[in-house]
Amino acid sequence: MRVICDPSPLFRPEEVHAEQRAKQKDDFRNYEDNVQTHNVSRTYTEMHTKQTMEFGKEMRAKWCSFNHAKMSITSIISELDNLVDESDPDIDLPNSVHAFQTAERIREAHPDKPWFHLVGLIHDIGKVMALWREPQWYVVGDTFPVGCRFSQRCVFPETFAENPGSTHEVYSTKLGVYEQNCGLDKVTMSWGHDEYLYQCLKHSGTTIPDEGLYMIRFHSFYPWHSGDDYDYLCNDYDRDMLPWVREFNKFDLYSKSDSLPDKTALTSYYQSLVEKYIGSDDLC
Repeated sequence: MRVICDPSPLFRPEEVHAEQRAKQKDDFRNYEDNVQTHNVSRTYTEMHTKQTMEFGKEMRAKWCSFNHAKMSITSIISELDNLVDESDPDIDLPNSVHAFQTAERIREAHPDKPWFHLVGLIHDIGKVMALWREPQWYVVGDTFPVGCRFSQRCVFPETFAENPGSTHEVYSTKLGVYEQNCGLDKVTMSWGHDEYLYQCLKHSGTTIPDEGLYMIRFHSFYPWHSGDDYDYLCNDYDRDMLPWVREFNKFDLYSKSDSLPDKTALTSYYQSLVEKYIGSDDLC
């Protein structure tokens, strides 16, 4: 399933929100002084020190067995009320609130793309790993390739200094173990909620279009989609998909200051999308 077009002309938020969003844009992703500065710095330091190629392979073997739990998507979103993402400098509200904020902002701008609304709702539910007593440094936060040189476009790039990959004979080189323009599908990313949910959805046989699955898989890859780095690992397919990831990012990032949604009133609509695009309500 591959239907690719330039989504940027479709982004037409309501006039009433435009001024508010423009004023607030520069305030997002402030890593120096934010709502939970200590937690953010600590989480990224652990992540950048411990996420290695070997660790990534270990996590894929552990989590892609899909035998940890059978939970409905509705239940996972509800459980995320117990999670505050310790890597997020913009918000210290439960993740379930952010899920509905993102979905509703997408629904407003793309009323004809219900699969996109669903992506907005579920994009972070891979964070359920943190509710299973897993440390947040390998669940949340920005993602990055392992097995090649770490980018200075990553947040807190200095914290990679203690990562074994920084001095590895191969992993510390620009391409590392990869070939030029091999495609991101062949790249081992740091383990996190993006990859976990992507793999769960593929395992479920979802009919969410490729664009939606790609958004889920790479929405936290900020040094690429926002930092303009790592293009040397990308192929034409990745470049075709990049506008979609950037389109999603407008809603994921800039919806965090929106008013709190009425989750009860919205549940029926989003449950219908789960049934349409995922079928079985059990995941993970």
